[in-house]
Amino acid sequence: RESDEGAINVHGITDAFLVGKPRFGDVAEEFFAFIQGATLVIHNAAFDVGFINNEFALLGQQDRADLSQHCTILDTLLLARARHPGQRNSLDALCKRYDIDNSGRELHGALLDAELLADVYLAMTGGQTSLSLAGHGSDSDENGQGSGGADIRRISGRAPGRVILAAPDELEAHAERLAAIAKSAGGPSLWQALTERSAD
Repeated sequence: RESDEGAINVHGITDAFLVGKPRFGDVAEEFFAFIQGATLVIHNAAFDVGFINNEFALLGQQDRADLSQHCTILDTLLLARARHPGQRNSLDALCKRYDIDNSGRELHGALLDAELLADVYLAMTGGQTSLSLAGHGSDSDENGQGSGGADIRRISGRAPGRVILAAPDELEAHAERLAAIAKSAGGPSLWQALTERSAD
């Protein structure tokens, strides 16, 4: 279908841009493989998931027409409403509340919105404000990108450090903290998931 002017003002996607782009059926298999078993973090998940479920149904793939049977869906709108009842909980409002720069969000683009939501989710569930794995030490450039370790100084000839195991009360405090994170996030922390997986 053609995009109307009101929709284009929101997302900026014109009919000319869409010419030649794949339809859902062309990427359905790749998309399903990508999300299967994953945790989808979505703001107002019911809206987006409803469309995706309908697309699978239109393809006759009824076994995939309920995403919740194939992956975990975490709705940050519901999470925000529980944390901030009676307040505005749009993505823009949450960016403002958690001091996340959304000045470049003139249009509602999927990639930018996903990046902003990642920052909002991390801030809501534990105070971490970045998913960057590049590091911030001498081996990172001014944009936070790793330089490949060219400036790393290695210390040799030193005896290995002594391993100090956590005391029982420290282990208990650690378990309590993980439980608090799981409750806040609506599911187990990544640390817990990895620990349980390695134990299996």
